[in-house]
Parts: sequence; C-alpha cells; structure tokens
Amino acid sequence: MKFFASSVILAVLGSNVDGFTVNNVRAARSSLNMATDYSDELKATAASIVRPGFGLLACDESTGTVGTRLESIGLVNTEENRAEWRELLFTTKDLGNHISGAILFEETLFQTGPCGKPMVELLAAQGIIPGIKVDSGLKDLCGSPGEQWCSGLDGLYEKCVKSYEQGARFAKWRTAVRIDTSKNFPTALAVKEAAWGLARYAQICQSAGLVPIVEPEILIDGDHDIMTTAVVQENLLTTVYKALAENNVMLEGTLLKPSMTVAGVDATDKPSPELVAQMTVQTLQRCIPPAMPGVTFLSGGISEEDSSIYLNEINKIDRLGPWALTFSFSRAMQSSCLKQWGGKPENKVAAQNQLFARAKANSEASKGEYVYGSQPSDQESLYVKNYVY
Repeated sequence: MKFFASSVILAVLGSNVDGFTVNNVRAARSSLNMATDYSDELKATAASIVRPGFGLLACDESTGTVGTRLESIGLVNTEENRAEWRELLFTTKDLGNHISGAILFEETLFQTGPCGKPMVELLAAQGIIPGIKVDSGLKDLCGSPGEQWCSGLDGLYEKCVKSYEQGARFAKWRTAVRIDTSKNFPTALAVKEAAWGLARYAQICQSAGLVPIVEPEILIDGDHDIMTTAVVQENLLTTVYKALAENNVMLEGTLLKPSMTVAGVDATDKPSPELVAQMTVQTLQRCIPPAMPGVTFLSGGISEEDSSIYLNEINKIDRLGPWALTFSFSRAMQSSCLKQWGGKPENKVAAQNQLFARAKANSEASKGEYVYGSQPSDQESLYVKNYVY
C-alpha cells in the first residue's frame, strides 16, 4: 500500500515513487530528522576544522609505523621516543595559526609528554582540536584475494565514548581500495564493504559525539591513468554516500578525507597539477552532497611540495560545491620535519620551523594562494608500496 505523503518525501530526497512503502517513508523521515544529543556540537566541530586557512595534522600512525620512521633517523622505537617526537610536533610555535585539529593514535590521546603535560593539553594550548584514529587496520578480504577491508567495528562505540571523555572531538576511519585493471580491482564487493564499514563507523561516532572523518582512500599503487582513477573514485564516493544515507548519518557533522584524483605512481603519462585539480573537483562535484561541510585531502605518498601544489591548484578552480577543500596530511607534513630533527635535541627548533613552514604552505594552498617553492620542503616522493598505518 502506497503512503499518501510519499510524493512529498520523494520530492525532498529525489527518489523514485515506484515501490515506495510506508516503511520507506518512515525511514526517510528518520533520515531527515537525524538529530542526536550532539547534533549542534558535531556541526560546530566540523565547521571549525575546515574554517578558511586551516587543515589537519595527521599523526595517527600506529606504533609500528611511527617506529619505522624513528628508526630511519637512528632512534629506537620506544614509548619515550614516540612521545618526544609527538611533543615536538604539538609544541611547534604558532602551529595553531594554521592547524585546526590533530588526528592521534590511541596511545597519543592518553599520553603525557616528556614535559609532564598530557598531549591533549599541549594541543589545547594551541587551540588545536584532538581527534582519534579508531579503525583497527586493513585485513585481507575473504572472497576477493588481493583486496582488503577495514576492521574495528566491534567495541567501537565504547572506544568513541572513552575518547570523547579524554577530549577528542572527531575521529578517523581509513579504508582503502586498490586499482588493478588486470584483475578488475576494485571489485564491487570491495567497494560495498568499504562504503558500509565507513557508514557504520560514522553513525557510531556521531552517537558518541565525535565528528567522523570518512576516508575512502584510493591507493596510488599501479600504472593506471588519471581517467581510470576518476571512474573508480566516482563509483566509490557515490557508494559511500548512499551507505551514509542508509545509516542516517548527519552529513553536516561529517568530513570527507579522499585521495586527490591522480594517476598511479607507475603511470607513463604523468598528469599536470592543473589536470589533477580539474579531475579532482569534477569528481567531487559529481558525488558529494552540498550538506557535507568540508574535504580534507590525504596526501597518500605524494611529495610535500606536490601535495601543496595540487591543493593550491584545486582551490583556484571555480566550483559548484560549497564545501571547503583543505588538507589532512601526514607524510606530506612530517617528512622534512623528521629529517631535520634527526633525533637530536639541538635540532628541535629547526625541525619545528620546518613543520610550521609546511603548515603555512598548506594553509595558503587551501585558499589558492601558495607560491610554489616559497616554503622549504622535502622534494622526494613519499610513496611506500602497500603502505599501512
């Protein structure tokens, strides 16, 4: 039996009238009234993170990954050394002038720095909002050898509640799909699994007061061209937003952290920054609802300077979408800083100056105002095959 008001609901949602039942209408009403006890706070937090000229510092690498980075400069992977490195980042003078939030690994969120102050207090002193990585990492996808899925839904609500109590106000969940045209990757199974996991995570986070950063990364591994990436990314993003709607996620209290639309790292035809920007904006405009307030791009192995250049070109394009387009870089923020530090106390200020330079460059790029080469950077590729956090 068709419900009388279905045409009104459909006019708002843009759905098809055929087969629309009473249950569909009730679900639609629910999705239009997604308020939780945290609705206003979620909206305010998301808006604050992507306010003009600001972006995120992603320093949520796992204990193993940050340990590998420390070992590259001769330091042993101990909690003390990890704390010293992250305190160096968070105490960088005036970092809060360009960085609105920092994504933390669980250890860091609850950690006290060598100075004797909790990491969350060091961030608060800069006006930087703490966030938390809540996924449990990628695992092999049964049914499609060579592809992966993101784990971590079990116990997620309790983890989010605990993180909120510690001061976190947003979260991150990274899933990743791989392009391999010889194997028809990503498969429909991998795309659906990625989208549904992100949607379930987002709903759970909002229920606990955390803004979910939705991160459907497309790995740059491979030799595919930029047009192939665009087709895959459009399919992935539209599938993600369908799943978010089905899970009644309030889009105004979310952020998106996608890859820029680039070619595979081994592609023979390297696209220009202008083409990367054009294809990235086109992809977003075709897929993302206007209610979502901001995009915080990942760097995904692109060099520090190229990440800033691409972001700058993206923000020079006139676009239909109202969302902010800014940054959430990890390797493309920390690489030069880490090398400059080298684990030596006497290099701390120089390393912090290096981090600030990249933060300033990306702040300018988020407004389309970056002058290429005006800030010192690591020009080397930051690509790591089969990269994991």
